[in-house]
Amino acid sequence: MVMPPLESLDSFLFSLSTTFSSPFYIFVQIQGCVICLLLAFGWACAACVRNREIKRINKSTRNGNSFAFICDDINELEHSNQVNLPRVTVIMPLKGFGEHNLHNWRTQLTSLYGGPLEFLLVVESTEDPAYHAVSRLISEFEGYVDARIVVAGLSTTCSQKIHNQLIGVETMHKDSKYVLFLDDDVKLHPGSIGTLAHEMEKNPEIFIQTGYPLDLPSGSLGSYCIYEYHMPCSMGFATGGKTFFLWGGCMMMHANDFRQDNYGIVSGLRDGGYSDDMTLAAIAGAHKKLITSPPVAVFPHPLATDLNFGRYWNYLRKQTFVLESYTTRVNQIMNRALFAVHCYLSWGFVAPYFMAMIHVAAALRFYVKGYSLEEMAYTYSGLSLASILATCTFAELLSMWNLTRIEVQLCNVLSPEAPPLSLGSYNWCLVFIAMLVDNFLYPISAIRSYFSQSINWSGIRYYLKDGKICKIERAQRSQDMGPVFTDLGGKHLYGKKGMPTKGSYLSSFISLSKGLVQWRKPKRFE
Repeated sequence: MVMPPLESLDSFLFSLSTTFSSPFYIFVQIQGCVICLLLAFGWACAACVRNREIKRINKSTRNGNSFAFICDDINELEHSNQVNLPRVTVIMPLKGFGEHNLHNWRTQLTSLYGGPLEFLLVVESTEDPAYHAVSRLISEFEGYVDARIVVAGLSTTCSQKIHNQLIGVETMHKDSKYVLFLDDDVKLHPGSIGTLAHEMEKNPEIFIQTGYPLDLPSGSLGSYCIYEYHMPCSMGFATGGKTFFLWGGCMMMHANDFRQDNYGIVSGLRDGGYSDDMTLAAIAGAHKKLITSPPVAVFPHPLATDLNFGRYWNYLRKQTFVLESYTTRVNQIMNRALFAVHCYLSWGFVAPYFMAMIHVAAALRFYVKGYSLEEMAYTYSGLSLASILATCTFAELLSMWNLTRIEVQLCNVLSPEAPPLSLGSYNWCLVFIAMLVDNFLYPISAIRSYFSQSINWSGIRYYLKDGKICKIERAQRSQDMGPVFTDLGGKHLYGKKGMPTKGSYLSSFISLSKGLVQWRKPKRFE
């Protein structure tokens, strides 16, 4: 092998290329290909489950059931059947007000569930911008929808979201059989609540029913990073039945489990609980309880149009911080194992592309310089592996595209009254870049969460000790306001007293006005 002239760039590329031509490089490249193929296979299986539901609904529609997007059997819509449906209480913990909130709340309040249904919209205080916005919306449905606002006050022993949920449980109707927890960024389909309740009635052994969001990127790199972060988890929610995964944005449970504190769910959430879904999933696992996810439980999730990279990073920090919370020793070990595996796979996914990039850059550089084939022989083995990695990456992106396409179709079938969603706005070059960025940053965020043991969540700083919240700090409104916006929804977190003094009234008015205008205007995704 002939050593190239020791020019700075050539020498550097030569050194890296020869280093990356070792057996370790071959192992890393093969590992990257395997990860890509496993993801492609998982998304293909998830696509089959979702596609089967589209075919079922379309077949039922062709057979004369015009309401197949609501129920399988049109006879279920008979009055004699509807009057026997169980009572459901929907609890929505609210925080802040953003561009998509009004539309999401409207899809929740206008559900076509035929049984008794009440909505409890729980806010921290009347100063929350969500309070006034949702009050106006509820007034529009007065006399048609049983909806009311509940002021929960400040949490002292758990996260504010969990506190709002538990206050909602305490005030729900005494005859409610099921309770459905929904995040305020969930866009429901007309038949979603009915489907969830029907599954609970069909199988009383179900402990929790859940669903999963379909992210609709707004165009920024941060929004694509969120989309890419959620996509691998979508495999666990597309089983068509039993699953070990749980998403806190949509959880239907037995109301009596909360009234009687069965399995310690109330005490587990109240006494130091940080994450509602992680805590309940741990309880379900400890007591061998059933978690299911219906194949039609996929919900459009439009991301904020101004979701910048900083807000994505804050969101990623919160997601990795979840692994620092736990309820039992077994749960801690499982979280640590997930921490290690996820970090290994994330950098194991990114490293092959970095090495392949070095080989491609070296080959191009030496070709331009006019080196002979013998002098560049060591780069060709690397280039052959890089080409295999590129093929596997294409298969992975194709499988991701196919699953997204099918989920978009399923959402359109389940919400025929809404403007159809489309894949036209997805930028797949940005998706690939987001895959590299997100997987590179995940271990960094996870390690930082491990050492910090504290997180700022919507303007509130939580501290953990032994996996539970031990301290809560709220910034003095007149001193340190903390973040003004939430991460994904771009929601204003503070009202008139909470916003900075300068332009407080004007900012609140502009925020609400923009939200109302965007709610009434047709959106690209809505």
